Amino acid sequence: MDNNKYESLKQYISDSNYIVFFGGAGVSTESGIPDFRSADGIYMQKYKYSPEQIVSRSFFMSNTAAYYEFHRARLLHIDAAPNAAHIKLAELEKAGKLKAVITQNIDGLHQKAGSVKVLELHGSVYRNLCMECGLDYDVKIISGSEGIPYCKCGGIIKPDIVLFEEALDNEVINESLMHIKNADMLIIGGTSLGVYPAAGLINYYRGNKLVLINKSATPFDEQANLVINDSIGKVLSEVV
Repeated sequence: MDNNKYESLKQYISDSNYIVFFGGAGVSTESGIPDFRSADGIYMQKYKYSPEQIVSRSFFMSNTAAYYEFHRARLLHIDAAPNAAHIKLAELEKAGKLKAVITQNIDGLHQKAGSVKVLELHGSVYRNLCMECGLDYDVKIISGSEGIPYCKCGGIIKPDIVLFEEALDNEVINESLMHIKNADMLIIGGTSLGVYPAAGLINYYRGNKLVLINKSATPFDEQANLVINDSIGKVLSEVV
């Protein structure tokens, strides 16, 4: 542990009144949720397609049953609990310091921890919409069924997550940009910043307290005012 860096982070937080957090998969791995984009041994033995293929719009439309097999096995973690990172961020929001959480995750753990202003760049598995009539279905309808889930109108139910080949939601992007532009401190945690266009949002930050907390290096480390290579949950537990 670099005590100087932790003290600097504490001071940054103390001096800031408009903190924004931008997080990725590393925030949720501490809750036991794997990065679904990693093709581990079990995945490769069970599926003949890559994760990137399966979570694409074209695959969903042409191989819906196969998509849902993967979705239930790899993307649904409804029993997962928030970890220290989620909890500490919710505490910062309650204290009036944190104004928004911008997340690439689809697991709803920030909300479970108590965060209110959560901007989900890639959607959420907790919203599931009929592709014909737009009726919203609870996630338990998906987790408790087999095969392709159908609406009572006959339409296919689709998780409200952004698949490859689909555009991000403009309203979510615009609100995220507004918060990043207004932030006096931007904390980026648990992401390698390799997924675009989401990663490009941080280029709109105008302040001088850009903090990167990630176990490994990122392409933006040289732009940051403070870099801590460690677990996001561990770091926030030390300073919040």
